[in-house]
Amino acid sequence: MKIVVTGTRGIPNILGGVETHCEELYPRLAALGFDVTVVRRACYAADNQKEYKGVRLKNIFAPRSKSLEAFLHTFLAVIYAKMAKADVLHIHAVGPSLLMPLAKLLGLKTVMTHHGADYARQKWGRAAKFMLRRGERYGVRFADKVIVISESIKQSISKRKDSVLIFNGVNQPVLATESAYIESLGLQKGKYVFAMGRFVEEKGFDLLIKAFPKNAGFKLVIAGDADHETPYSQSLKSAENVVLTGFVRGAKLNELLTHARLFALPSFHEGLPIALLEAMSYGLPILASDIPANKALCLSDNDYFRCGNADDLTRLLAEKLSQPFAPQNYDLTAYDWDKIARQTAEVYAQAQNGHPAK
Repeated sequence: MKIVVTGTRGIPNILGGVETHCEELYPRLAALGFDVTVVRRACYAADNQKEYKGVRLKNIFAPRSKSLEAFLHTFLAVIYAKMAKADVLHIHAVGPSLLMPLAKLLGLKTVMTHHGADYARQKWGRAAKFMLRRGERYGVRFADKVIVISESIKQSISKRKDSVLIFNGVNQPVLATESAYIESLGLQKGKYVFAMGRFVEEKGFDLLIKAFPKNAGFKLVIAGDADHETPYSQSLKSAENVVLTGFVRGAKLNELLTHARLFALPSFHEGLPIALLEAMSYGLPILASDIPANKALCLSDNDYFRCGNADDLTRLLAEKLSQPFAPQNYDLTAYDWDKIARQTAEVYAQAQNGHPAK
């Protein structure tokens, strides 16, 4: 079965939750025998790579523009999918799903993955939020099959369409034995709090920097960057008393997660946060905002602070950092990428054959 994928900036090693999702999922589907092509936004794909772990990579033009790139790129990707005679076109996220009616008009079988209510993100203005809501409506209405990554998203669209719940996943890591990278940043094992994500308002990194307890003997480290520079991302980069690593993957990220004392996720909005799942896979103590997406992971009550409340965040950070470090043992069996690939393969078969949602 030939699958064409769009709605992602691309793979591999491109910042973003949807991008990480696709980087893990599609090599597994290729190993199951699917002919998978991930359409990449050329402005993010500096290399000329044509294949990644059995997945074909197709670079298509996209302007480096916050408001235009997803729409224009998805339009071109839908045309490409038709020309490539895709058996199934898989569109990720509600914004790119604005083009779902075009895909159906062209006779394509389609799957949408709903990664979260992007119109709730602070970075968007009123017009953009309207279009993102319209994208959600079109995707849910016109896709042959809809995948959701969390129970809260499933409930939010349940009156409009049945959907298939397939979680994000996480790999079981091999803990780092080296520490040269963190030492190059001036860090010591177990003496820093770690956070990671895109530098956008809804991640709440400014709140974390403001709330971080002073003179606690720990440093704050944030890994990530911005797709498009904004006053917000620039303010983070000029902040004092924080170590910024930029976007990191591989061995560097492995060291940062292995040797952290605590992982913090102060987000105002998430779908199902892969960053949090990754931190849990390393057995790190967690402190996360009490939004539904984070609370769905069923951590202890004292692992959550009141979203947006700097005083509560400061208090709980100080409380957790005053306690002896104890690795945590989280049950992550529901977030297995191999299982997720098999579930997605079943959805493709149903979309191609016109089966109703289960």
